[in-house]
Amino acid sequence: MAKLYFYYSAMNAGKTTTLLQSAHNYRERGMRVAILTPRLDDRAGAGVVASRIGLRSEGIAFERTDDLEGIVRRDIAEHGPLNCVLVDESQFLTRAQVWQLSEVVDALRIPVLCYGLRTDFRGELFEGSQYLLAWADELTEIKTICHTGKKATMVVRVDGQGRAVREGPQVEIGGNDRYVSVSRAEYKKVMRGEGTIDPVQPPLPL
Repeated sequence: MAKLYFYYSAMNAGKTTTLLQSAHNYRERGMRVAILTPRLDDRAGAGVVASRIGLRSEGIAFERTDDLEGIVRRDIAEHGPLNCVLVDESQFLTRAQVWQLSEVVDALRIPVLCYGLRTDFRGELFEGSQYLLAWADELTEIKTICHTGKKATMVVRVDGQGRAVREGPQVEIGGNDRYVSVSRAEYKKVMRGEGTIDPVQPPLPL
């Protein structure tokens, strides 16, 4: 039975690597997948999904105004049946797009696997994550660790000196130079201005 899955974590926990491994597993068995990726995250190029360890794959870039169910239906019409839809950086989905993905599951009977962050640098839910947490059939946390050794659940945006940034737009594309995953206790500490964080040391998956 097709389901809507949400795999969530803090930054640098290996979400994209897991997505690309899932795509490889389907393809290795002769199955066809579609990888959807938000156009605004163009660090590897628009429509390209790339992990920190060097894995990459072509995907379908989408805008916040796009109908994702429509994109999937067109892909099927042009290229044939799909066995799975995978969505990278799914925190950037809109409420409407999460609903459209649920229609891919319920009406087209295609499993949809979404990978993304749960919260932003302010500790607040992204729109896409909010509705995936509400509507997904299955939720799975991909774990990583803070530099303190505790499980990392929060994301800190840092400036060039490693100081926590407390204000700014919710979406600001960046990697290890701008974001660090930390435990809740460490998040509270750095947000109070007690110390800095080295942004060049990414956490390790658990």
